[in-house]
Amino acid sequence: MSFKDKKLAFVFPGQGSQYIGMGNDFIESNSIYKDVLNCFKDKTTFDLHTIMAEGPENTLKDTKFTQPAILMHSVMALQAFLAKMDIKPDYVAGHSLGEFSALVANGVLQLADAMYLVHKRGEFMIKANEGKPFAMAAVLGLECEMIKDICESVSNQHIVVAANYNTKNQTVISGTAEGVEQASQIAKEKNAKRVVPLTVGGPFHSPLIQKAAVWLSEEMKHISFKDTTIPVVCNVNAQAETKADNIIHNLTEQVTSSVLWVDSIEYLQKNGVNLFIEFGPQKVLTGMITKIINGAMCFNVDKMTDIDLVIKKLEEI
Repeated sequence: MSFKDKKLAFVFPGQGSQYIGMGNDFIESNSIYKDVLNCFKDKTTFDLHTIMAEGPENTLKDTKFTQPAILMHSVMALQAFLAKMDIKPDYVAGHSLGEFSALVANGVLQLADAMYLVHKRGEFMIKANEGKPFAMAAVLGLECEMIKDICESVSNQHIVVAANYNTKNQTVISGTAEGVEQASQIAKEKNAKRVVPLTVGGPFHSPLIQKAAVWLSEEMKHISFKDTTIPVVCNVNAQAETKADNIIHNLTEQVTSSVLWVDSIEYLQKNGVNLFIEFGPQKVLTGMITKIINGAMCFNVDKMTDIDLVIKKLEEI
């Protein structure tokens, strides 16, 4: 059986996979990307090219830069791959921010528009919390439903929610500092393997940043979204969508809703997808997917040198 006989999904990572020097080889290989980065600088006054290439790390970790940097890297990796291999996915999906990368991949958004939107999305997600004490933490070794129950038990006193269902045994929680601390303590008492506090700029995917959803919705009114023939599996409901109006609605909801990554990958599996290619910095999603689906075929393109290796592996299938 050839890989061409398999159903394929292109997937795109979210925040946290960035690194200094990301995307340099792609940018140097194609002057179009320098034009995109110059357009971003004209719109925002920020030199994202230098931030990606040189940092410093604290600046690259700033959400309003992290998000467009990862999106840019992901799309460059995808386009460089497609320049060498004519292949079309059956579905696209992205983790949180990565959903915007997926929407460039399936033609819903133009790259420059998506870059600007995620930059504003990052700004909004920080600003919306208004400097109030918050926290996020990754809980490892407990099932998703147990963590959801823990958060609900704490929420009558403090806001805390299951923000990212990354794998069946890794869930990120988000909310007020008190809420996350209390939920973390209960998780430890219930024999969580580890609870890891995360260094983030805001309580992402929680009700605490509701204003960001409103602001992003207003910003998206000025951007052109197109219908698509390649469905995107949306974070908010783990369902496939092709209509622009529904996609815009889901992106608005996504700001404060849980990222249903486990359900999204299981949806793809149920619909026959058995081959995944991740485009973007590092291979975070590849690790997650192989934990969700036993025996999943996953490849990742982070650097230019990965492309020929992935093509070779695909042709060996």
